[in-house]
Amino acid sequence: MDILREIWMAMKRNKLRTALTGFAVAWGIFMLIVLLGAGNGLINAQMSQMDRFLANSIMVGSGYTSKPYQGLREGRQITLNDADIALTETGFRDHVSEVGATLQRQQLTISYEGEYINSNVTGVYPNEMKINKLEILFGRFINSLDMRDKRKVVVLSEDDAKVLMKGSQEHLVGKFVKIGTSAFRVIGVSKADQTSINTSAYVPFTTMRSMYNEGNRTGNIQFAISGLETLEENEDFEQQYRARVNANHQAAPDDEGALWIWNRYTQNMQMSTGVGIIRTALWIIGLFTLLSGVVGVSNIMLITVKERTREFGIRKAIGATPMSILRLIIAESIIITAFFGYIGMVLGVAANEYMNLTLGGKSIDSGLFEMTIFSNPTVGIDVCLQATLVMVVAGTIAGLIPARKAARIRPIEALRAE
Repeated sequence: MDILREIWMAMKRNKLRTALTGFAVAWGIFMLIVLLGAGNGLINAQMSQMDRFLANSIMVGSGYTSKPYQGLREGRQITLNDADIALTETGFRDHVSEVGATLQRQQLTISYEGEYINSNVTGVYPNEMKINKLEILFGRFINSLDMRDKRKVVVLSEDDAKVLMKGSQEHLVGKFVKIGTSAFRVIGVSKADQTSINTSAYVPFTTMRSMYNEGNRTGNIQFAISGLETLEENEDFEQQYRARVNANHQAAPDDEGALWIWNRYTQNMQMSTGVGIIRTALWIIGLFTLLSGVVGVSNIMLITVKERTREFGIRKAIGATPMSILRLIIAESIIITAFFGYIGMVLGVAANEYMNLTLGGKSIDSGLFEMTIFSNPTVGIDVCLQATLVMVVAGTIAGLIPARKAARIRPIEALRAE
């Protein structure tokens, strides 16, 4: 209690000095927490965009040859077909599963009892729900029986169903709608993807291909991968896959124009690397801000020792031990950094909560699609406590140097000091 009383009296005598020291400490903690919170808000928004798809999935589409090969000219259009699906299923069993394909027709008219919409209609395999993480609100998704029997069934998006049913999409399940001139039974309603420019209605892949006489043509192939953990392994797989599919179409094995491959796993790895760099940069900036607070504490402690040199000399002359003086200065440093560090932590958490309430989850609506740019800009309480603890420890170390100097001074030298 005596030490606390002495520290309190010293702080009262030097209000400005104490306030400036406290501000440096609180500002360092506050800025670290706010920077990390804002960074997390941007990172979480980007990661939520990536989370729309199965992380370990690949989509493959056809293109145009970019070089001549085996006497054939460049610029030939490549069309994926059933042979490519079979090759994907059987030629890469060690790494490939959940193989499917999509085939799309754009802006078809879907009507129901006088209401109509224009929507993209996509023929899909049952794996579409897993690969693109579709959420079914009512009913079910396309299954293998729908594929086998080429059933005329459709899964509508939430927004399209609302328009057709004038706001009550649930009751549309089991009803028949017209796609073009053909009647399709609605078997499900999927959650609308506001981040996509165009909505889509889903029908069985086999039904779509049969209705429009597509033969064995396939639009895009999509599948899940496993056992490919590194960027190098994924690149090797892509090269092998490209070479074998290109061979089906007499295209050069390394012709990247003939076949485009969207590897979401490597995209996620690259995103994770970028996120790691951003987090590291934020921590470096924040730690330098903390360092400014530590320097402030150290400078104030040096000034304190300088001003109180005579006092320490008198204390030692009347029997005070070096350890008691050391303890006094260290305690003052700890109390200042802990108290103002706590204030900075509370203000930083409050600022992050304010950002979360005002900006968290906000999205940009372009009129065609919505994109979230800031999501959950908060920092875990463990990080806040760790940052405060780092400041307290750093402040203690900063006060240790002048404290040792004060403890070692000889009484006669201290009494001569001005």
